[in-house]
Amino acid sequence: MNVLVTGAAGFIGSSVTRRLMERGDRVVGIDNLSDYYSVQLKEDRLTALRRDFGNAFAFEKVDFADNAALTDFARRHDFDRIVHLGAQAGVRYSIENPSAYIQANLVGHANMLELARQRQSSHMVYASSSSVYGGNKTLPFRVEDRVDHPLSLYAATKKADELISESYASLYKLPLTGLRFFTVYGPWGRPDMAMWIFTKALYEGRPLPLFNGGDMRRDFTFIDDIVSGVVVCLDGPPTDDGTEKAGGSYAPHALYNIGNSRSEELMRVVRLLEAETGRSAIIDAKGMQVGDVADTFADISAIARDHGYAPTTTIDVGVPRFVQWYRDYHHQA
Repeated sequence: MNVLVTGAAGFIGSSVTRRLMERGDRVVGIDNLSDYYSVQLKEDRLTALRRDFGNAFAFEKVDFADNAALTDFARRHDFDRIVHLGAQAGVRYSIENPSAYIQANLVGHANMLELARQRQSSHMVYASSSSVYGGNKTLPFRVEDRVDHPLSLYAATKKADELISESYASLYKLPLTGLRFFTVYGPWGRPDMAMWIFTKALYEGRPLPLFNGGDMRRDFTFIDDIVSGVVVCLDGPPTDDGTEKAGGSYAPHALYNIGNSRSEELMRVVRLLEAETGRSAIIDAKGMQVGDVADTFADISAIARDHGYAPTTTIDVGVPRFVQWYRDYHHQA
């Protein structure tokens, strides 16, 4: 199978690309290689994919928010299914640079839907986010919950992506699956996320910035489990049979949470990182960040029911694996 993966130089995108090729698929990847975080890290991910899979992997630098560039790219490549993981990520950055989110997450998502429609793609899986739950007070978060009160522009764009996708599924019977990711971490992770920030601070002997004084809980989900969820969903497109799908649609459009289904105290993660690095944390207690939430917790019953998804990696296993990769990548003693 030939699969298009957007955001192929990103954390989840490169990991999904690897899994698809490991099972024999060919992947054509695109990414605009933005400088939101280290471009070198993105290049290193691509280098590893080229080294390990050769001609099974093709890559082009393309901004899918640029419709002319996307159209030109698509004209030259053969693919059916699409895994659309490219986006402008980050809750806090959306406050500083809102236009980046409008372009990538709204204009870009609409361009990808139109590409899937024109190609008559048999399935497009796309990235949503647990951020859509906003200030929801009921835990765990369920795909049946209303998500009408986003606390950040990032969350609002992801909710908008779900709504636009619903219209395409209804109008054109285009099979679509949206995945609400919960706090993904692991090897090749992102430098703007807590696991990387804390590990770096520990090795450098600097304070760890702990928002809400560290009184937070997150559904930390290891990258391998995330990838398994993406791939199993890609292989099982929703059908146009008039039945209600996960998330409430009667069109061929499903929405799922992908999490570990465990809400962990942030300070427990800090203790695990201390143990793995052999360093003691210096705590810099801060107030709650604007647009952030204190707790996330995924109800994964829908994806478990429909696709047999069952995460297997606890933070006791995943955190040491991340720290080992971090040491190797940075040649950290």
